[in-house]
Amino acid sequence: MNTFKLDRREFLTLTGVAGGGLLLGCSTSGNAPQAMFIKSDQPQKLNVFVSIRPDNRVDIINHRSEMGQGAKTGVVQIIADELDVDWEKINVIQGLGDRAYGDQNTDGSTSIRKFYTKLREVGASARAMLEQAAADYWQVDKSQVQAKQHKVFNLANGYSLNYGDLAELAANQPVPNVASLTFKSKEQFNYIQKPVPIVDLHDMTTGNTTYGIDVELKGLLIASIERCPVLYGRVKSFDASAAKAIPGVVDVINMPATVKPVVYTSGSGVAVIATNTWAANQGRKALKIDWDYGVNKDFDSDSAFADMANKAQNPAKRSAEKGDITAGFAKADQIIEATYQVPFLAHAPMEPPAAAALVTDTSCEIWAATQNPQAVMDNVAGIVGLKPEQIKVNVTLLGGGFGRKSKADFVAEAVYLSKQMGKPIKVVWTREDDIQMGYFHAGAVAHIKAGLDKRANITAWQQRSVMPSIKTTFDPSTEDMLDVELSLGFNDIPYQVESLQSESSGYQNPVRIGWLRSVSNIPHAFALHSFVDELAQSKGIATHKYLRQLYAQDRMINPAEDYGFKGYTNYDESLQRHPISIKRYKAVLDKLEQLVDFDEKLPAGQAWGLAIHRSFVSYVGVASKVEVKNGQLKVLQTQAVIDCGIAVNPDRVHAQIEGAMIFGLSLALMGRIDIKQGAVSQSNFHDYPLLRMQQCPQLAVEIIQSDEYPGGVGEPGVPPVAPSLTNAIFAASGKRYRVLPINQYLSV
Repeated sequence: MNTFKLDRREFLTLTGVAGGGLLLGCSTSGNAPQAMFIKSDQPQKLNVFVSIRPDNRVDIINHRSEMGQGAKTGVVQIIADELDVDWEKINVIQGLGDRAYGDQNTDGSTSIRKFYTKLREVGASARAMLEQAAADYWQVDKSQVQAKQHKVFNLANGYSLNYGDLAELAANQPVPNVASLTFKSKEQFNYIQKPVPIVDLHDMTTGNTTYGIDVELKGLLIASIERCPVLYGRVKSFDASAAKAIPGVVDVINMPATVKPVVYTSGSGVAVIATNTWAANQGRKALKIDWDYGVNKDFDSDSAFADMANKAQNPAKRSAEKGDITAGFAKADQIIEATYQVPFLAHAPMEPPAAAALVTDTSCEIWAATQNPQAVMDNVAGIVGLKPEQIKVNVTLLGGGFGRKSKADFVAEAVYLSKQMGKPIKVVWTREDDIQMGYFHAGAVAHIKAGLDKRANITAWQQRSVMPSIKTTFDPSTEDMLDVELSLGFNDIPYQVESLQSESSGYQNPVRIGWLRSVSNIPHAFALHSFVDELAQSKGIATHKYLRQLYAQDRMINPAEDYGFKGYTNYDESLQRHPISIKRYKAVLDKLEQLVDFDEKLPAGQAWGLAIHRSFVSYVGVASKVEVKNGQLKVLQTQAVIDCGIAVNPDRVHAQIEGAMIFGLSLALMGRIDIKQGAVSQSNFHDYPLLRMQQCPQLAVEIIQSDEYPGGVGEPGVPPVAPSLTNAIFAASGKRYRVLPINQYLSV
């Protein structure tokens, strides 16, 4: 083969391609023309998510935090499918904190449902650029080429070019308009809706990964902080002499006082800086601190729940209404009412919060197990006197998060201490810190009253919800619950009711309030589905059959139109894209009835319970089988069914719902945070336990695959667990437990 050579400048002049391209080699052999490419040795960036290397490997950015839920795989699956790349040739790169990626807050089960369409556009756009580059090279219309599995083919003659060969030319193509993109059909998917193993699986299981607690830097010092146990308390004085005498302790620093609003700032306390974790913790134990416990020093959670229960019995701020509630109760054949209570809860991820920071006069770099790197950037900018975009946030793997690590307080602590010391500092929270000093899920009380006619139709439904609002973390003067909180399983009930009235009341927070996996759905679902079970039992109707009666019509519910709830948020989704569909509720019930024989004759003390709940625009049904004997509770089986629309990675959906059932059982059986004299009483897993292996039932998950837009997966499995459990306990024992957790009544 004869070829001619041009240097790069001559080539660019002749071809008009800026920034690199390819050169056609002339062949006299009659074989297919071959390309001789002038390549940079650097990856060629097609968009903010996709770069292609000269060696034909493709770098794909994951912009979300990976905490075991599989986002690092799911995000890449979607892009890779539309890009049509070979999975074995992908490098998955964890994105830094960067607003170019859009929202990076890995909360609210949003990684797939909020980005599914956009990520498909990212992959399709990069594919279109590669195809156009190949068309330009072959001097044919773009319709005559097709990208497939890491190559672009000439449809006329079968010739092909690797993505790596086209990288530079493709990188110089204009980004196509979204309207011009073509997308794969469901039948063409290579990775979407396929059980792709998580990308870090081998490294996770062999310990070859970096979590927040693993970060090592040259000259790194460790900080352990003794924090005031009462919110808004402060340090009056402290004696650090004994702490400084411990080998390895370098310094002791008084942290800034807790400010209002607390938001994500560090709390009052004293930090011990040492060369190793052991010395830091021992130095901390040796501190002598005189505290001013402040305004919350007398707060008692038992008294608070008594106040909330009283509020739930009285009229409050009305948020939704349908029909004439007075007339509805007047015509009822039977009136039933009940009050339900869920305690304050802690997140308790396996890896407590951890972050490292290196602050200099001109820069700030952070390594953190954070769910929200952009919040970190915003939160610490004032500490270091830089703009948020000047702060580099490296996101490590997270050993669980559940919403706790979306708060940047532990990162702010590392940044503050690094600035004070002029050295890299890693802050490591202990388990006791995690249980006692975190952001807690609000304790809540709900009261529901309903009128039934002789056929068990609901003539009137009145409900009240009382809890400290999440907004108190950002505005302590907040007195009411937010519309978004009332949108979470409260003012969007799916049942056929003739009249409805919803009211709510806030409560002043004694601790930092923060969202926890499935947020206000936890107390609302517990109350809602427990109460429906009570209605069914009062009429002697099996709950699964009664649900069919309540799901009377295949309709779409619009809380604004049906209940007058103008503030309905629908998990920040449109009702056009994600309607509230009774048909999908019924489909979950159908599948549960196929999998579980609810009418099965069981031994004495055994029974099934169930609950079906929509949250994060997905529908989940949970059936729990229990045995209650001699004051001992055993959970025997738990069957879940989820309709989350398109399940991008079914393997991760299974894993997330299994994890949600374990998480939900931990909370329902044993989860409880008590506050005495303003401080959290619990401190570790001995008094805030998680489900043990011998307590775990047989778990089963069924996915209803559909063509609906993807819904959330990480959180929707939690809310129905508690009511399915307590409903089963009632069916097995005749005892109704309306105040969680269960271990205050039964041995678990």
